[in-house]
Amino acid sequence: MAKFWNFVLFQAGWFACVLGAAYHQVFWAVAGSLAYIAFLIWRSISPRREFSLLTKVLIYGIATDTLIMYLGVLDFKDAWPSPLLSPAWMWALWLLVGSTLNGSLSWLRKNPILGSVLGAICGPLSYEAGIRLGAANWGSGGPILGFCLIGVVWAIAMPLFFYWDRTSIEGA
Repeated sequence: MAKFWNFVLFQAGWFACVLGAAYHQVFWAVAGSLAYIAFLIWRSISPRREFSLLTKVLIYGIATDTLIMYLGVLDFKDAWPSPLLSPAWMWALWLLVGSTLNGSLSWLRKNPILGSVLGAICGPLSYEAGIRLGAANWGSGGPILGFCLIGVVWAIAMPLFFYWDRTSIEGA
C-alpha cells in the first residue's frame, strides 16, 4: 500500500509543481512537495541514507536542468528563486522522483538497463507534458534536440540513482 501512495503523491506533486509554474504560483506546490519529502525521510527505515540519496538526486537534477537551460534547450517558467539556476519547482520534482526510488519505482532496482530505457523515454515525455501544460517552452534547439538531450540525462539518471542507493546500503 505504501508504494501505491508513493505513486499517487508523486503524481499529485508533479501536477502541483507543473501547474504552479504555469500559473506563477509555485510556493504551495514546492512547500507541499517538501513536506512530503520530509515525511518520507522521517518515516524511512534509514533516514540518513534516504536524505543522502535525495541530496544526490537533487544535486544531479539542479546541475543537469541548469545546464539544459544554459544550452538554450529549455526555457522554464517561474524562475524563482533565481534565473541563474533551474527553478525551485523543478528541484521539488527531482526530489519527488527520488522519493520513488525506494517506493513505486523500486521494482527497477534489479534491472538498470530497463531503468535506463524507461528513463530515456519517460523523462523527455514528462518534460513535454510540462511544456504542454505551460510550465516551460522548448528553446532554440527545438523539441528534437530537447528530447535527445533530456533522454540522455534520464538514461543516465535512473541507473545512477539506484547505484547511489545501493552503495549507500553497502557502505552503511
